[in-house]
Amino acid sequence: MYTPRRTSDIFRKKENSSIYLTQDGFRRLKEKLARLKASLPSLITETARTAAYGDRSENAEYKEAKSTLRRTHGQIFNIENRLKYVQIITEGRNATGTVRIGSTVVFEKSNTTDSTGSLRISSGSPSPTNPKQETGIKRKFQIVGPHEANPDKGRISYLSPIGAALMQRKQGDVVAINTERGIQGYRIIEIQ
Repeated sequence: MYTPRRTSDIFRKKENSSIYLTQDGFRRLKEKLARLKASLPSLITETARTAAYGDRSENAEYKEAKSTLRRTHGQIFNIENRLKYVQIITEGRNATGTVRIGSTVVFEKSNTTDSTGSLRISSGSPSPTNPKQETGIKRKFQIVGPHEANPDKGRISYLSPIGAALMQRKQGDVVAINTERGIQGYRIIEIQ
């Protein structure tokens, strides 16, 4: 059995898989690549300068400089490889009215669970028989690729449990999402 020894071997064996990025994410990735490439001459100079100190086997400064240079080359390789597979997410209104990558979705919690833990979809105010019901809690997320996902900034991956459950759904649909609190029901209010 062949096991690749280097990261580059792993990337060569990888199937062509799309990497979904917004236009802004694509721009940030290209800027990072430019910054890394611009830092190479100074890193090479620093590595050569520390190599001149003598015995490289006991030269901690050389080892650190060489490690930084290798890490930077690895990041450059990784970014260049990712750029080959980038698919730009087109933002804006979609004609189908369904959730897709790039959509911004507003949804609200609209469920309760009964004593057996079964999901009961409801709407309106909390039930007096279940005071733990938390209906009406609204959330807004943009569906993006995993490389740009940041739930704190309102961006979730289409591969995440919530993102996957929302994909291809329409306004008004109620979606059951498995969360750390169990299965929760959410009603899609708006798709932007």
